[in-house]
Amino acid sequence: MDHVLNRLSALGVRHLFGMAADYNLAVLDRVVAHPRVEWIGMASELGASYAADGYGRANGFGALLTTFGVGELSAINGVAGGYAERVPLLHIAVGPTQATERAGAVVHHTVGDGDFDRFARAHRQVVCADAVLRSGDAVPEIDRVLTTCLRESRPGYLRLPRDVALEPAAPRGPLDVPDPKAADEDSLEAFRAAARTRLAAARDIAVLVDFLVDRFRARAELSALLAAGSFRHAVLATGKTVVDESNPGFLGTYAGAMSEATVRAAIDRADLLIRAGVLLSDMTTGKFTHEFDPEKGIDLGPAVAKVDGAAFPGVPLAAALDVLTELVRERAPDRAPTTEPAHREIRFAHRRTEPAPRGLAALVHLAADSSAKLKESATALGRKLCGSTLPLTQSYLWKAVGGVIRSDHTVVADNGTALMGVVGHRFPSGARFVGQPLWASIGYGIPALVGAQLAQPSRRGLLLIGDGAAQLTVQELGILGRHHLNPIVVLVNNDGYTVERAIHGRRAVYNDIARWHWPDLPAALGVRNPLVLTARTPAALDSALARAVATTDRLVLVEAFTGKDDVPPPLVRLAVNRPDRTRWVP
Repeated sequence: MDHVLNRLSALGVRHLFGMAADYNLAVLDRVVAHPRVEWIGMASELGASYAADGYGRANGFGALLTTFGVGELSAINGVAGGYAERVPLLHIAVGPTQATERAGAVVHHTVGDGDFDRFARAHRQVVCADAVLRSGDAVPEIDRVLTTCLRESRPGYLRLPRDVALEPAAPRGPLDVPDPKAADEDSLEAFRAAARTRLAAARDIAVLVDFLVDRFRARAELSALLAAGSFRHAVLATGKTVVDESNPGFLGTYAGAMSEATVRAAIDRADLLIRAGVLLSDMTTGKFTHEFDPEKGIDLGPAVAKVDGAAFPGVPLAAALDVLTELVRERAPDRAPTTEPAHREIRFAHRRTEPAPRGLAALVHLAADSSAKLKESATALGRKLCGSTLPLTQSYLWKAVGGVIRSDHTVVADNGTALMGVVGHRFPSGARFVGQPLWASIGYGIPALVGAQLAQPSRRGLLLIGDGAAQLTVQELGILGRHHLNPIVVLVNNDGYTVERAIHGRRAVYNDIARWHWPDLPAALGVRNPLVLTARTPAALDSALARAVATTDRLVLVEAFTGKDDVPPPLVRLAVNRPDRTRWVP
């Protein structure tokens, strides 16, 4: 076990999540004694797996330790989420000794048939590498699994019989960390030639960015490409904050028919769309309502680059982005791509370098500015007059939340109205986002926040979660209190599963949940002196959020009440633009 801990520490892992149980107690003594890895006991193994996932996203690698059987099966859902969303982490399951296994003993946490490997076989479906460690080969097997996790950016699994875990291990040299830019040279040159030809023919280029850029350590290379070409660019929900959203060319979040019209038009109608680390899923494309052709353009995946459908294997993301940056920089000025929006309504207030309009154009420009200012003034007046009496809406809620996000915030949004509501708002430079739109396991947010905050303690957490999702893992609020973490938690109380109501069963009993008295829960779960605020109106929400941001010495819970049928604007846009893909069932 000391070798595992030393390897994890070398990868930057300072916290190990999990739960104590009789099979792993002696092993946990080794963990507690380790000088560089701290044990974080969670309220459940599922919470530990979510926390390791959040930690892995923020830190680059995460880890959890559970007991054999019941503990590892409780955690497997979170491990599967890491596999789907390419989060590198290690799941360590400690079980009975080798002698117990050889005897085929009927011991607890087994199904009584002497098969001790069935749970390792179950994990094999949701990890990129696994091993059942034995005396004599444990150290090389540990290194093999960890190296594969780094190369594939996915979880790995180790089952350790207790006696093997406690054996001494001889010191070894550094772990062989894969190079994210290692490419097949012939394939790389073929990609360069194809990309050069495609770029030369393009006049209107846009870039769509997703989470694989982050998982495969290519953020810097992407930033260089965007700077070289001044390209307009958007992100999918899974890739939010992978790029600096204060960039002049940043359009917003793309989600097919759920997108704002300007974002949708720029991405769907680009002459050349460069897709960097993109995985198209139903949740991130508005139920596959994207209109660009996935077989056209330049598509950069983790290990394969494509140009108009032609594949170039062995060309990883970071290397492909470097090639594109070089090609963009070598282009003659008169062949530079068009980077201004194709539609006049796409504007950036801070980019005012064009000549002042004259004549009729000046009148149109003045009218547009006057209309915008009038609308802004009317909105402000309406807020002042009615903000304390009108009920809080999803639309107002997410605009207000988006307005208080700071550069040092890590925003964790659980699935449902919270994620749909916030992803469309532009975050300040430096802010980070954690969400799970692909695996979409509700309840992920609270323990993921624990992991993300421990990974980056200088950042403040801002958790956005619905009442239905929170009921799954609310016990992990106590871990936040135990470790003196002081995030802001915005809990949306809309009396059940609102997104599910919008899809099917508007008044069905299966979309109802028990009504909890949320203000009592933080203290009941061990959070010391929490600040609990309630908002039922826009004015109350504004006041609560301002106070929450200013209160940094304790956990703040803001319970925000919205209507049970009220949905965020992206879901409304989907219903309007593509009613065939969503329906409101009476």
